Amino acid sequence: MNSQVEDIRIDFISGSRRIGNFFWAFILLSGALGFSAVGFSSYLQKDLIPFLSAEQIIFIPQGLVMFFYGIAGSFISLYLWSTIWWNVGSGYNRFDKRKGIFSLFRRGFPGKNRRILIQFSIEDIQAIRMEVQEGFLSRRVLYIRMKSQQDVPLSRLEEYSTLEQMETKAAELARSLKLSIEGI
Repeated sequence: MNSQVEDIRIDFISGSRRIGNFFWAFILLSGALGFSAVGFSSYLQKDLIPFLSAEQIIFIPQGLVMFFYGIAGSFISLYLWSTIWWNVGSGYNRFDKRKGIFSLFRRGFPGKNRRILIQFSIEDIQAIRMEVQEGFLSRRVLYIRMKSQQDVPLSRLEEYSTLEQMETKAAELARSLKLSIEGI
């Protein structure tokens, strides 16, 4: 989603609140609770899960290891749910042609650096760069190349589902800022 009013262009960036993150956090929490329940039921020698007999699992070492996996999975799930709750990575890219400033804002984890705001002069922008790697782990990222040859990422790895979508976004931005496009 983007917004453009005369000389100000704002591109909103979605953070951790995506369907894929909700899916994996839920699956991980379910698996962790299952492992913990199996480990705990082997310790008690009672069937906490109806379709699994605790008599077949000895607490040391199998039950203890399953309980440990459950605890570890719970911590990883807690981390994922926390990033979703705080919407880590969300923010916006703001291009203000009147003031000549490019602002990059992102939300991080709570604390001193929760809000990250970086500002550059639009005059220091050299080009829009596209990085595309196709294959099993495809990667499509838009960058702004600064005159100091520093690349500033504008998007997440998973933001663009198709190459056409990424090219359209890069062309709009390049046209708006009157810059060239590098890459591909």
